[in-house]
Amino acid sequence: MYDPRISIIEKRLKKIGKVIAVSSGKGGVGKSLFASALALALTKKGFRTGLFDIDFTSPTTHIVLGAANLSPRESKGLIPPKIYGLKYMSLVFYIGNRSIPLRGADLSNVLVEMLATTLWGNLNFLVIDMPPGMSDLLLDVIKYVSKTHFLIVTTPSKMAFETVRRLMNLLRDLKVPILGVIENMKMDDSNYVEREVKSLGEKFLGEIHFDSGLEKALGDIKSLLKTSFMSEIEEAILAKNPEITS
Repeated sequence: MYDPRISIIEKRLKKIGKVIAVSSGKGGVGKSLFASALALALTKKGFRTGLFDIDFTSPTTHIVLGAANLSPRESKGLIPPKIYGLKYMSLVFYIGNRSIPLRGADLSNVLVEMLATTLWGNLNFLVIDMPPGMSDLLLDVIKYVSKTHFLIVTTPSKMAFETVRRLMNLLRDLKVPILGVIENMKMDDSNYVEREVKSLGEKFLGEIHFDSGLEKALGDIKSLLKTSFMSEIEEAILAKNPEITS
């Protein structure tokens, strides 16, 4: 049966310049924190930016942003609230701290509903915080959001990178644009991840070192912007990889 919401999605995303899906092969690599910080960094640079958390079963970007008390406004759709100039949408606005065990068709239905009803307006960038792994939602984003470029986050762990390798192979098989790979939580001088990424013919976007003070800054954007984690995103990632913002 034809779903009339599908035809609306393209209209909702029409005025968005570029969609960056921040993904990872597995959880625990700092993907949601990186997605939130990237969206803030783009906003700080003067770009009109949105952040969409589609890690529906375990959303956490609201913790990073201190945005739990915000809520969308309804006017012929859902108008995302702004925080630090960043438009932000998350299912947490509706489920709070409750757990919602979703699978398969239910996850797809929630994604389609939010894509069809959220009024992002005119944006330079929409950053999507993806769920970890290679789930139905990854395939749905590729199917419904044609402007998507994937930015992949890993840690120095060989086990973490093995899942990233599989993710990149899948994206390449599906002919989906890959911006490159970020190595997060760097603690030594190993070049294992950089070497492996380049051997696969993909772009190594840089490394972000472990920041012991980062946890204390969560929920306070002003403090987050002063962390070395944020500085490295701005100076070691965005400044050195203009293709991200092109």
